[in-house]
Amino acid sequence: MSLDLDVLTIGNAIVDILSPTEEDMLVKLGVTKGMMRLIDAEEAGRIYDMMGPAVEASGGSAANTAAGVASFGGHAAYIGKVATDAFGEVFTHDIRSQGVHFETRPLFDGAPTARSMILITPDSERTMNTYLGACHHLTVDDIEEKTVAAARYTYLEGFLWDPPAAKEAFRKAAAIAHAHGRLVSLTLSDSFCVDRFRAEFLELMRTGMVDLVFANKEEAKALYETHDLDTAVGCLRRDCKAAAVTLGEEGALAFEGDDLVSAPAVKVDELVDMTGAGDQFAAGFLYARSRGLSLVEAARLGCLAGGECVGHIGPRPAVSLAQLARDSGLKLPA
Repeated sequence: MSLDLDVLTIGNAIVDILSPTEEDMLVKLGVTKGMMRLIDAEEAGRIYDMMGPAVEASGGSAANTAAGVASFGGHAAYIGKVATDAFGEVFTHDIRSQGVHFETRPLFDGAPTARSMILITPDSERTMNTYLGACHHLTVDDIEEKTVAAARYTYLEGFLWDPPAAKEAFRKAAAIAHAHGRLVSLTLSDSFCVDRFRAEFLELMRTGMVDLVFANKEEAKALYETHDLDTAVGCLRRDCKAAAVTLGEEGALAFEGDDLVSAPAVKVDELVDMTGAGDQFAAGFLYARSRGLSLVEAARLGCLAGGECVGHIGPRPAVSLAQLARDSGLKLPA
């Protein structure tokens, strides 16, 4: 069976464990609210034991985006590494059940499946404690040419730009995509990623390996070490072909060449959990652009998906994004 994909995403395959918590839990753990930190297996077990009732579901930034594309009615695929364990089975079942093509071979006799303990404080901010395990064992052997060639966009997760083998996998995927006339996008993922990999991210943009960049306003400013958003956006316009920047309550902006647009945020009745909001923005934007909608239409669908995400616990859509778009009067691709 031949593949016809709107979006292929590649990233860390992680099971999210989400739990509402009070501020004093963060104090006990000695962590900074709103940040993502990497932990080892022992620390993962300790935090898990301290957590209250939790929701467990497959996550990982790029996997969340693939699920969002599928919820819009798009054809999505995902590449990411899990292990042959219970969490690996949870991840695989979840993502396939959401209509995402996922065939990456699992890791045998190695590190266990990654998991992220996500603590959600009463202000809806999320603090992520992530054990990476098997997901950092992605290699070039996991990149299938037929899958990359079939996707109008290949979306790379900045969180995975760390292990040398994963970097080579990303480069292979980008080379295949461009050889077949496809486009490559990158999400900067988190300000701490930007601080670690600033020079490399800029190189990916300036050399043309990446065609489209996703960032929130803090990541964009961190990339250029400035406190001024306009300065950061100006630098982005100089360094890359296209980008979309989320602005929280102010919506989002996007550009491609000389075309610069903005879209308003979607009104949310109750802010519950911001986990995955940027992932779902990317889903709406990529789906729209892969099907030929304009920049502003893409930004509007992105804001719609991001707004839906923050109204409930968990990083993936709780309703059909396609139906939500129709109910909201937004244009969907044919």
